[in-house]
Amino acid sequence: MVQLTESRQPRKQRKAYFNAPLHIRHKFMTAPLSPELRRKYGIRNLPIRKGDTVMIMRGDFKGIEGKVIRVDLKKIRIYVEGATRRKADGTQVNVPIHPSNVMITKLDLSDPRRKEVIERKQRTKQAVVKEVEKSA
Repeated sequence: MVQLTESRQPRKQRKAYFNAPLHIRHKFMTAPLSPELRRKYGIRNLPIRKGDTVMIMRGDFKGIEGKVIRVDLKKIRIYVEGATRRKADGTQVNVPIHPSNVMITKLDLSDPRRKEVIERKQRTKQAVVKEVEKSA
């Protein structure tokens, strides 16, 4: 986990994590890209959005691939098509999944701002690579 406060004490890190404002919680919603997307875009991870297709990598629903139908910043969870549980009365409910337990397999690029985010991350990655090459 990223260090959220000046302190390194786990207790204070947990407090900062659970009391983080929504604009910071958005960064907690990142998930790694699939190897194909990683090669295509040259970046490792991105925040998950509604409409992305993800593969669940851990837990009871491991192996299920589905579209993200809801992103809950308050609970830091996502809801995926196909990851459902039957309630006692027989109705189906979607199960919340932590974003660290999924891998993005298909991006929803309908939003132009998302494309800008990807391009910005690519530029910073290229700048870091050039800097490393200079120092080597």
